[in-house]
Amino acid sequence: MFELLVTGAAGRLDDGGKSRRRKKTDRGPGMRVLFGIFPLLSVPIIIYNILAFSRGRGDSNVIVENGVAVDLEASKHMLELLAKPMAHVPMVADGAVWLITVGDILILLALVLLFAEILKSTSTGAATIFNHAISMILFIGALVEFLLFTNFATSIFFILCIMCLLDVLAGVVVTIVSARRDFAVGEGFGK
Repeated sequence: MFELLVTGAAGRLDDGGKSRRRKKTDRGPGMRVLFGIFPLLSVPIIIYNILAFSRGRGDSNVIVENGVAVDLEASKHMLELLAKPMAHVPMVADGAVWLITVGDILILLALVLLFAEILKSTSTGAATIFNHAISMILFIGALVEFLLFTNFATSIFFILCIMCLLDVLAGVVVTIVSARRDFAVGEGFGK
């Protein structure tokens, strides 16, 4: 008990007697919690949704193959948009040029955000649990779009769906492992 009082008093002395009130312009904890809950992979999914729903359905060219109707033209316009070159980079090899497409940029953005999501999942707070729940909802929504809507039946969106699934799985596993480690160290049973 005495150690607790001494430690608390030492903390106040280090503080110089200044109050720990936050300024009204400081958005620290609220924004941090919102950032912790918000799944970052929703950004490329939202961008893809904007691109997909802003495009028309296109012309319909339905054929019947083995008793199944196949629409050949339904997602052609979306594939053309995703394959549209945004930039080109000359390479060292003779005449080689690297074309960077809209789909490539979307996947690169999603990879960077997936990395950030995995880093965020190392914390064990309540915001992390909400993040995993919302990430699961995002994955289910993306999977439903992939299965039901024509503009979402592309390899780019399938890769985004798999990234959402990996975010959910890796986030839960990393959170469980880090919580286990925190519990073991807190109880003095660390290896």
